[in-house]
Amino acid sequence: MSVLSFCFCGCVFTAAVIMGHCELQDASSRTGGSPPGDFIGFSSAPDAVVRGSAVRVRYRCSGPCRLVVEAVVVASTRKEAELVVFRRKWTGSTPGGVVRVHRVPLRWPPSILYQRDFFNRRVLDARNVTLRARLDHLDHRDSGLSVSKELQVEPLSERPARPATECPSWSAQLLWQTGGTRTQRCPHESDVVDMLTFPLASPGERFGVVRRFDPFIDRTLEGARLRAVTKPSAAFSVWIYLLRWCREEHCGIVHHVGGRGSYESVLMHLTDTGDVIIQMRLTTGEDEAFLAGAALPRWKWIRLDCYIRDSKVLLDTTWDDTTRRQGYEFQHSVHYDDTDGYFVIGGSRNMPGIRGYFGPIKYYRLGTQEVENELESTLQELGQTHRECQEVEALTQAFLKEVTESHDGACSPHFTRRWRPPRERVCTQTWTWEEQLKHRTLFRVLQTEQENIRTGPLSVEELRRVLFDRAVGSMFSADRDPNETADRSMALLQISSCIGHHEASLLLAALCFSGLGRPADQQQGHLYSLIGAAGDNRFALMHAGYKHQQGIDGFPKDLAVAYGYYSNAGAQSSGDSMHGDKQHPLELIYLSEDLTRFTQETSDHFHFLQYRAGQGDVESQRDLGSMLFWGRHGVPKDVASAAKWLERSALQMTDPSAMYDYSVLLMKGEGVKRNFTRGLKLLEKAAAMGSVHALNGLGSYYRLILNDHEKAVKYFRQAALNGNADAMFNLGVYHLTGEDPGDPRRNKTAAFLQFLNASRLGHAAAAVEAARFLATGRLEGVAQDVEGAVTMLKKVCDQDGRLGFLVQAALQEFLHGSRRAAFLKYTLAAEAGSGLAQSNAGHLCEELQLSHGCQWRYHNFSTLNYDPHPDALLKMGDLYASRSSAAALSEAVWMYGRAAAAGSPQGMYNLAVLAERGHVLPASVLASFNESLEPDVLLKILRRCVQEEGEEALVTPCSLALLRVQLGRALRGRSQSGARLPLTFASLLSVGVALVVVTLQSCLEQREAGRRASAASASPVSRGVDRDQDGGGGGAYGAAAVGNPSGERRLLQSCDVAVTLAGVCMCACCTALLLHLP
Repeated sequence: MSVLSFCFCGCVFTAAVIMGHCELQDASSRTGGSPPGDFIGFSSAPDAVVRGSAVRVRYRCSGPCRLVVEAVVVASTRKEAELVVFRRKWTGSTPGGVVRVHRVPLRWPPSILYQRDFFNRRVLDARNVTLRARLDHLDHRDSGLSVSKELQVEPLSERPARPATECPSWSAQLLWQTGGTRTQRCPHESDVVDMLTFPLASPGERFGVVRRFDPFIDRTLEGARLRAVTKPSAAFSVWIYLLRWCREEHCGIVHHVGGRGSYESVLMHLTDTGDVIIQMRLTTGEDEAFLAGAALPRWKWIRLDCYIRDSKVLLDTTWDDTTRRQGYEFQHSVHYDDTDGYFVIGGSRNMPGIRGYFGPIKYYRLGTQEVENELESTLQELGQTHRECQEVEALTQAFLKEVTESHDGACSPHFTRRWRPPRERVCTQTWTWEEQLKHRTLFRVLQTEQENIRTGPLSVEELRRVLFDRAVGSMFSADRDPNETADRSMALLQISSCIGHHEASLLLAALCFSGLGRPADQQQGHLYSLIGAAGDNRFALMHAGYKHQQGIDGFPKDLAVAYGYYSNAGAQSSGDSMHGDKQHPLELIYLSEDLTRFTQETSDHFHFLQYRAGQGDVESQRDLGSMLFWGRHGVPKDVASAAKWLERSALQMTDPSAMYDYSVLLMKGEGVKRNFTRGLKLLEKAAAMGSVHALNGLGSYYRLILNDHEKAVKYFRQAALNGNADAMFNLGVYHLTGEDPGDPRRNKTAAFLQFLNASRLGHAAAAVEAARFLATGRLEGVAQDVEGAVTMLKKVCDQDGRLGFLVQAALQEFLHGSRRAAFLKYTLAAEAGSGLAQSNAGHLCEELQLSHGCQWRYHNFSTLNYDPHPDALLKMGDLYASRSSAAALSEAVWMYGRAAAAGSPQGMYNLAVLAERGHVLPASVLASFNESLEPDVLLKILRRCVQEEGEEALVTPCSLALLRVQLGRALRGRSQSGARLPLTFASLLSVGVALVVVTLQSCLEQREAGRRASAASASPVSRGVDRDQDGGGGGAYGAAAVGNPSGERRLLQSCDVAVTLAGVCMCACCTALLLHLP
């Protein structure tokens, strides 16, 4: 072995021994729980500013050092200047690397702990409080360490009062309370209230907008209001637009419901002849009313101004710029207290609302001599649209009448007669040339449908669908750009909307809001949204409620208005039979997922289920019957086949669920002949076997069939105690109506509790009833919670059967390759507020390469729901991240954080990437991981991500990222140590030397192989001749030739030893690196 090789091996071996010794020393020190080098940190620290709290500081200092703990406040009264409110200093050292923990009590000043009082006058309105700890070396070294933590601080209004330690004199206390430093101005308060600022569609149902009024804060105003209870002075100004007069004898405009549920002053309602009735509660306790024979017109905007002045009531009705005044004086003063109970705009439980629209409504709580309430241009345009729709309806009816009464069909239009044969009949028609030209699209469709009209199958209802289908067909025709909507399609949709097809109204609103194929027009979108809601279309009602709930697309955020729309739609949903016409349970199938896992009728899973059911497997028979009955997973509904499989499963008498399902079919006569006797026997056996649904079914049988309320309540109570939502709802109805024989009194509180419990289990009708109590707040002990009521009804509407049918139809279109038709159906459901449809519509916007605004709109909408899908959150996060602004990036972090909180590994990975790039993750995002702002939060997020990814895949993005971060931190930790830095460089140098040696060794081996090949190719004769010719002189040359391969072999052996030692050195380095992994 050469001297150079020996020296190199010795250096490598020495470096490995020294590095191993250092690592053993470091490992032993780390087993004691001490980090390397000088450091300072919080062993424990409070999360908020609390009296009596303390902080434990953990530190290590190799030499003399000064330690400081201080609390710094940023107060709003000091223009962002920092103010130190607490500071504690001490000196110390920790020779030998010992870690010390020092407890520091935090003595907070009263100015940051308590409310303002006589002794604590200078309080600090702190925005945040930062607790800092700092370590400074006394030997004038430049290095210093610090750590900080933000603490929560209570706002001024929520701070506790300071415990009394001394009492001021009465005179001092009085002077302080009446002094200028104590006087506070009340916020501006007005007696003029805008009860409604945005148009409200009223479909004439028993639902409306609830408004409550609290006492004035201003003492002067409140005193005037209290004095006006028995001698009132108030005024209302209401704009209304009537499409129809009342279907019943009366319908509500504005009415006041008192705390006991009775009508109070004022009650203003409309009659079926267009007259207005105003009812008042007098101070004597009696109710009196008078009829204002105004005969309000239809299809005009009307302003009703009602003035209440003691015992006199005046009503001004204005339309066509003409005002008509009527008055009435009661014998006694009117009793008027607007803080008792609530006011309703439109309909309520006991009275339907008008059929039309409400415009702006102003309420003067203390009265006025003259009201100011102007009508907006949007409402004027709404009236113009309805007048045009009247023309369309009249022309359609006239054309249908002409065709059905004539054997030759309708008269030809004037502009086509000139080219007709002279023998064609000429008749007198009820429409003019100008009307034909104005509504040429309608006439063109009617002309092509004359045969169907004359033979009878095409009615007005069918014509609505024909117009809608033609509009959709022309909108997504193959020879047209899918991003452009033709004028013909818009015209057909407008005609379909006019004659009552309000899915067309909703689609028109969606096109106007989204700007697909035409410039976005919010005003037109509002107009068609109102038309659809006034038509009592549940999708349009959900659409309007959703927009008011979120405050988007120009709709003001108004939860009371959202409740009015949602309560109507929720009542329609709860009244549906899920297996009726166009009903389907909503299935959460997202297009961004793998759709091959969902069952189709021709799939292997379906055939396997059929095979197992045919072999007599009870569970397969029940599942197959349920799948066919409900039409789930793409399988068409087949109630008759479902009944056969459920019968086979039930008759085995082993599955109580199957027995209950088949007994319900027997009692309802669905798919089988109705048989109460057989159904009752199955119900009783299923109940005996523990079926909670069967217990509720027995209660319904005794209530509805046998009218035995005592037994019905008995079974309902048993089922409710076992968690059956239907039984809870039925018990709530008994409490509400007082029909329980054991407790024949109405108990609204008990009813509300039953409804609330049932609604939490997903019962739609119970949610509607519970929401009514929450929205009105008229139940004693139950505070008004409009937001909770709206959220409850939104969940009911999201599970609507017709909405599920529409989403299922969209899925089928997608599976059959009709992307554009699927997009249309998903769009309608998305505008109704379905988060599933919004996510899928956004996916199709991207797949169909529609506008960027389309993707943004529907993905953004899906994130506004109470349970957004993680994929939608991730998509919106990506869209925000694609923008370069800091605000957009913060929104991206928030979206990724929400997705991570929902359990999405991709969201966690994205957060980790942003955190590694230096972006600060807000505390609200870290709170979902139960983590604080610590340096190793990145590792904690990645570890949580690896856990969420599961153990199925060995190599995942999060596991690779976690390994990369750990290795990087370990390398940085080694490079920052002064003792290990030379060893690290030596290890790297040994790697480089090893690579050179391996290369040299390879070259030598190739050279040796070449020499052997050349030697083998030479003949024995030539080799012998050469040896003879060389003679004695050739001996020295021959020796040299033989010695050279021997030297190369020794060099190769030295290279092997060097590579081995370098490998040992690298193993030691890798071991040390793994020991440093966090």
